[in-house]
Amino acid sequence: MTGISALGRRAARADGGRTAALRTALSRPVDIGPLIVLRVAFGLLMCAGAVRFMALGWIRDLYVAPRFHFTYYGFGWVRPLPEGGMWLVFIALAGLGLCIAAGLAYRAGMVTFFLLFTYVELLDQTTYLNHYYFISVLSLWLIFLPLNGRYALDNRVGLTPTRATVPAWMVWGVRAQVGLVYFFAGLAKLNDDWLFAAQPLGIWLHARTTTPLIGGFFDYAWVAYAMSWAGAAFDLTIPFWLSWRRTKLPAYGAVIVFHTLTGVLFHIGLFPWIMIACTLVFFDWRLPEASAGSEISLPRPPAAWLPVALLILLALQIALPLRHWLYPGDVNWTEEGGRWAWRVMIVEKTGQVMFFVRDKTTGGESVVFPRDYLTDLQEKQMSFQPDMIAQFAQFLGRDYGGDVEVRARAYVSWNGRPSRLLIDPDYDLLQASLGPRPKTWVLREEH
Repeated sequence: MTGISALGRRAARADGGRTAALRTALSRPVDIGPLIVLRVAFGLLMCAGAVRFMALGWIRDLYVAPRFHFTYYGFGWVRPLPEGGMWLVFIALAGLGLCIAAGLAYRAGMVTFFLLFTYVELLDQTTYLNHYYFISVLSLWLIFLPLNGRYALDNRVGLTPTRATVPAWMVWGVRAQVGLVYFFAGLAKLNDDWLFAAQPLGIWLHARTTTPLIGGFFDYAWVAYAMSWAGAAFDLTIPFWLSWRRTKLPAYGAVIVFHTLTGVLFHIGLFPWIMIACTLVFFDWRLPEASAGSEISLPRPPAAWLPVALLILLALQIALPLRHWLYPGDVNWTEEGGRWAWRVMIVEKTGQVMFFVRDKTTGGESVVFPRDYLTDLQEKQMSFQPDMIAQFAQFLGRDYGGDVEVRARAYVSWNGRPSRLLIDPDYDLLQASLGPRPKTWVLREEH
């Protein structure tokens, strides 16, 4: 017993020593450079994104023209402003992007940017994109970090002192958040469709055979398989290659090639350029010393609650992508647990849905086509997402009024499969819960 106790004490001391070493490594001062580079790149891209949104007329198309908006569970109270108000929101987002890049009133600007951007994101599920969610999460992170510590107008006007270093955990926390996007995107690709059928990449590449220079290769099946496997390997491993000093530079070259190629082929907006910019944080930037006459202050230790809060945020970003395992059926079919999970470009789905409104008093039934109420984008996105189908059915119930029931006949095809019924066509969707519980009216086995 004495020997066992001695072994236990040695093991405890070893664990304690490793914990202390990790704590020391994460709290050691490192150059603030990676966070400054991230601030400038993030701010400029957010300004460009807001300007692009206004220039393409999306404010009217997405938030003014629709007579109905698909809201998120718990956020049904979030509604679009009148058109003039929405324009002011996007003008403010563009201006805030410039302020963030310049480090002017940084903390207030970052808080306001997070609130306004997340407000826009919550207006309609139709517009959900993984990179919009990423921007909200990253901007929440950046509120609490001193990204205006160097090369910021806040330093010039005396709002904040200049600082050369930050605790290492601040830099590695942001790196971990960026890395999780890649890792879970790669984890989601470890399925039969992606690896052994090269789908949906095969469908997408076949439609792009006219691409200059490289389009001719997309007629070959092996190209789709090679790109599928390479894409999964890239996503799963690139955070680690970027974190290792010896492979950092070639890894970043791979990031540029990968995202430029996906951006050119698939026209997925700013996402490729956002990731190219944000992965700059993996470099150990060494900024030049402050100019003569400027003062570098000793950084104040961060509040004790801050690393704990950011660790909780990081843990949440790990839990959300795994929650689909709590639901029965394939998440790619049911969509349960699919949002906020970095499931990037792994499924091609099309659907057709009609609604039937039956008056329980008279027995009369009306057929409703979604295009009579929705924009083309709304109809397309709703047609294969059960929660959105149920939400629209409940809108129809309110619109018709009286004692009615609303059913839907939705046929969905995904990754080249034959079209099949998605939900029980005999279920009254007015009884459907829109919360996070499993949706028993979704046909799990794709009948």
